[in-house]
Amino acid sequence: MRILLFGCNGQVGWELQRSLAPLGEVTALGTVGDERHRGDFHDTEGVVATVRALRPDAIVNAAAYTAVDRAESDAEQALQVNAIAPGAIAAAAAEVGACMVHYSTDYVFDGSGTRPWREDDATRPLSVYGRSKLEGEQRIAQALPRHLILRTSWVYAARGGNFAKTMLRLAGERDQLQVVDDQVGAPTGADLLADVTAHALRGLLADATKAGIYHVCASGETSWHGYARFVLAQAQALGATLRAGPGQVLPVASTAFPAPARRPHNSRLSTTRLAEAFGLRMPPWQQGVARMLQENLARSP
Repeated sequence: MRILLFGCNGQVGWELQRSLAPLGEVTALGTVGDERHRGDFHDTEGVVATVRALRPDAIVNAAAYTAVDRAESDAEQALQVNAIAPGAIAAAAAEVGACMVHYSTDYVFDGSGTRPWREDDATRPLSVYGRSKLEGEQRIAQALPRHLILRTSWVYAARGGNFAKTMLRLAGERDQLQVVDDQVGAPTGADLLADVTAHALRGLLADATKAGIYHVCASGETSWHGYARFVLAQAQALGATLRAGPGQVLPVASTAFPAPARRPHNSRLSTTRLAEAFGLRMPPWQQGVARMLQENLARSP
């Protein structure tokens, strides 16, 4: 099987290079391609030509515009990367007979209530970013029946920056931290998301009726405040020296940190449909975060 991966250098794309490798030959493209293959989503014609030239059996798109606040003043670019280019790629995939996996977000919902969002719940994004991701979903679904759209939330990875690393840095510098406690979700590792993708893609290739939208995230829930406390407690247990421990993390409302884009308060996602379709059980969020911290702190001098 030939797999074309876009966005290979991002957090999820990096892990996908590993998880997709057992399924077949992977052509992994980042923003900077080469003379023959284009991976820059600002170049719609280029990425479409790449699909037509490579004629893959499957396309996995991990490229995205994820600067949530900047999108509020950069709507055109957010739409280009999150909707226009993916929609054109999906149309090209239909031409060459490929299926496609694409990632979306809980930001397509308005964050109301406390119940985990289901795939068939009404969407109502609060931000430009959320609207661009929703339009991407719609364009792909219209152009290509054999697709998987995987909505996720609160993604982190051991590679690159993440919330946990920021908390560790601040806790090493300050005596007290303030962290939002009115946004609730499940921290989800890029490695977990990549592994689920490989399983689901294989399932789709075997059974086209499994196409559609699925929610993918770790099990359980926490606030950013709870997440921060867990990170610091784990770090101390691993021997890290911090000025601020879990008890010095104070809960505050989202209004304490005004931002251009509104964040959903409820980022819970139900993974029941995923479990039923592919037989996958999502591990608790604490498990992945603890593993990531062990890996990162082991590297620290």
